[in-house]
Amino acid sequence: MHLVIIIPLLANNIIILLSEHKINRLIDERRIIVGIFVRLLEKLFVILALTFFCGAFGQFALGDVIPKFIITLIRFSVWGISTTLICIFWKDTIFILLRNKILFLLTFLSFISFIWSVAPEFTLSNIRDVMMMTCFGLYFASRFTLKEQIQLIALTLLIGAFLSTIFSLGLPAIGKHGAPHPGAWKGIYGDKNNFGSMMVLSSLAFFMLPKDNLKLYKWGGFIVSLILILLSTSKTSLIIFFLLILFIFFYKEFRWQGKISVIFVDLGVLLLGCISLLIFSYWAEFLTSLQRDPTLTGRVPVWGFVISKLMERPLLGYGREGFWAPNSSFAISAGQTVTSGGWVTPHAHNGFLDIALDVGLIGLLLFLITFVITFARSLKQAYAAEYPEELWSLAFLCFLVMNNLTESFLLRGANLYWVLYISTAFTLSQKRFVKSKIRHIKYLHEREVSINI
Repeated sequence: MHLVIIIPLLANNIIILLSEHKINRLIDERRIIVGIFVRLLEKLFVILALTFFCGAFGQFALGDVIPKFIITLIRFSVWGISTTLICIFWKDTIFILLRNKILFLLTFLSFISFIWSVAPEFTLSNIRDVMMMTCFGLYFASRFTLKEQIQLIALTLLIGAFLSTIFSLGLPAIGKHGAPHPGAWKGIYGDKNNFGSMMVLSSLAFFMLPKDNLKLYKWGGFIVSLILILLSTSKTSLIIFFLLILFIFFYKEFRWQGKISVIFVDLGVLLLGCISLLIFSYWAEFLTSLQRDPTLTGRVPVWGFVISKLMERPLLGYGREGFWAPNSSFAISAGQTVTSGGWVTPHAHNGFLDIALDVGLIGLLLFLITFVITFARSLKQAYAAEYPEELWSLAFLCFLVMNNLTESFLLRGANLYWVLYISTAFTLSQKRFVKSKIRHIKYLHEREVSINI
């Protein structure tokens, strides 16, 4: 009698357990599928955001053919989504900010610079760019590994390369320059120098791609980037490309000579690279063939004027982009140092001078401190590198310095360079923390074992 009762109960319980197991397995499978789908959406969002920061949707680029409301929607979507995501993962955000206090202070200084700006309304209207770059850089560094970051950067710039080719060949009014650079490719990036710079960055990303990527994809992207650098006719970009490739090969061969030697040699090579860039691009012996003038295409007089004005407000400068605001008397006067034809200088043609103009020598000092810290961390990572992507940070920082000697690609506007600088600094600080945490856990474990013994 008891068996008659117990056997059906056991069978029922077994059926329930099997059903629960099947349900749990289905739930797990659905979670995996949802997770993959969400990650895919995140990557698509990142590609769109990086394309936006590249300047592809700006004036003289896709901004001339895409309706303005769509570009505005993209802008605020990038800002809104990245801000929402760093709020969702607020613990990671706070941790990263606490480990990069000086960089956060520099960002905050730029954010409040409308208080002392000579054009407060213009500065206030551009503050959103600072917030947008910072929020996205935080999100990019906290949600993606270094390996994933490089893969997404390479894919984004490869898409930009193909779109640039299509527009340059099919719609030259957008993709090519007219006077004074007839025939020079600018693609979807609005200017040949910006286009060339993006392709240098693309070549670096493909050169540093992880080993598990197809060789055809890796070297195909690298070669396409090099060809487009040549088509941009940007000689500065071409010189930076060769200097960086030489620097990477040199570092790989020399890094095992000792840490101290590597640090001094790397700094020496970086300095030599900067000097070489100026010499090869602008020195008098090359002026006739390159069709340039001894004042670096008017940069030297502009730099002299900018420095003299900076000394009038040395501590906090003129506020974010206040010096170059529309109808600015400073911009008009800077243009008059080059020509009397009414040319208005858009920026200082030097990223470091523009930071000083925005937030003074205090802000420039804060940037230099953050750069030295980040550069030291990148050296440490590159010295122990086992994978090609671990050389990315060092190569990118060298590129950033060289690229800002004669152009302004740091805090001006909403740009990819500052986003990648922020994400690089944040990523390196995270990796350092993880390694120190692992060492600490290992130490505690060894201590516990010794006590037990």
